Amino acid sequence: MGNCLWKWKYRESDSHFCNSSGETKPSGRDPRFSPSSTQSSALQFSLASTRSNSSVGPITSGSCPPTPRPEGEILPSANLKVFSFNDLKSATRNFRPDSVLGEGGFGSVFKGWIDEHGFMATKPGTGMVIAVKKLNHEGLQGRKEWLAEVNYLGQLSHPNLVKLIGYCTEDDHLLLVYEFMQKGSLENHLFRRGQYYQPLSWPIRIKIALGAARGLAFLHSAEPQVIYRDFKTSNILLDSAYNAKLSDFGLAKDGPTGGDTHVTTRIMGTYGYAAPEYMATGHLTSKSDVYGFGVVLLEMLSGLRAVDTNRPAGHHKLVEWAAPFFT
Repeated sequence: MGNCLWKWKYRESDSHFCNSSGETKPSGRDPRFSPSSTQSSALQFSLASTRSNSSVGPITSGSCPPTPRPEGEILPSANLKVFSFNDLKSATRNFRPDSVLGEGGFGSVFKGWIDEHGFMATKPGTGMVIAVKKLNHEGLQGRKEWLAEVNYLGQLSHPNLVKLIGYCTEDDHLLLVYEFMQKGSLENHLFRRGQYYQPLSWPIRIKIALGAARGLAFLHSAEPQVIYRDFKTSNILLDSAYNAKLSDFGLAKDGPTGGDTHVTTRIMGTYGYAAPEYMATGHLTSKSDVYGFGVVLLEMLSGLRAVDTNRPAGHHKLVEWAAPFFT
């Protein structure tokens, strides 16, 4: 269960993988561009920029989840509203195709409208705009990822994390209700062109990078620590003012405790963003996230995708392409 494609089946940046057998695979590393150097520079950027910007509070601002965090059940949360299926069916106009905002391994995301006080469905164009994620039971993601999303976002609160408004578990339906992010994903702004997606200015790119860094730093400073495990451009959503918010916590994992240096886990993530040492050993740490952050910075600086099979052999991954520039 999960985002599993060990055979590296590629579909732009939405290709997930996991070693379903639990075995690890060797990972060839380019000594000219070591993960440790990438992680170090990205982490310094994250922490230094957070500390130097007086308009934003410390990285520990926001609310953290209780400890321990049990598996297999929804944690109580005063922050979440429990919706009925009919509520969400009405809010999205019966999940009409023209309400679809996006699709992925989980299913589809629909645009809807609810009253911002009573949370009842309203007519399109009135009330509060929401995004409703409807799980596809035949998709790559399942109940485990859905539950992780509810429990992490139901307990965590920070300006740079997308807000989960509520959920629905009626019958066999599994749905999540989020705040609507007007500008969509960073991925679309970097790699799509058209009337809606214009090239991002450098000040906006810096603003987005700083916001995403603050969100990640908040997760890493939480108690217990949260390892995001899927930091990539398609998971960075932008509001109307281009404030970055991390989304999709289906692969998130509690960090090491009791003096442990890492968590040993099944290898999961997105090809091109996953840290080589994690892929080689299955040892997960906060530095695994920082590697993904570094890849996103490279995408924002270069305008190139994390993975592009049209590049010459040996340069399909952006890290491989960029390595000669760091020697």
